[in-house]
Amino acid sequence: MSSRYIALSTQSVGVGPAGSTSMLARVVIVGYRGTTLMNEFVKPTLPISDYRTNVTGIVPGILESDDAVPFDEIQARVAMHIADKIIIGHSLWNDLSVIGLPHRAVDTRDVALYRPFRETLRMNQLVGLPTLMWHFMNREIQKERVDPLENARALMDLYRSAETDFEGPISGGEWPFHLPPENFARCYL
Repeated sequence: MSSRYIALSTQSVGVGPAGSTSMLARVVIVGYRGTTLMNEFVKPTLPISDYRTNVTGIVPGILESDDAVPFDEIQARVAMHIADKIIIGHSLWNDLSVIGLPHRAVDTRDVALYRPFRETLRMNQLVGLPTLMWHFMNREIQKERVDPLENARALMDLYRSAETDFEGPISGGEWPFHLPPENFARCYL
């Protein structure tokens, strides 16, 4: 059954005025044991106005190289990987939105929305993945910049560490997650 679970993490660059709109730049998918299933840079579909280099590490040229994959091909490959899978993520609506693919809400496990994590930390808001990893796994991530491969593996490790706690209520008909922001409802089926 573990083959049904994947973790998804993306990076975005900015397009439009002041780079305020996010565009997919990199996508990573890992399997239940952290095996890399996909780790690709994405060719831009619009002119990039902010590479967000201090966070992403992406510099001009990387996304325009022959190693970057066209967006429509990436979208099709991601769709293939996530079909009939349960996606582990952090603020998954951001990832699904930049990829342009919706997913069944019942087949998501968003650690940012998981009630028991928030209750343990006494937080009534989204908690960053580095904070979750440090508090629940005693592990530092994102020391220098955000790396979607590191994040995807961390997400899967965090999920696996509490898998029974995640899945028990779900199998009993309960939903132990807060709802995502309603303006991202289009990301869920």
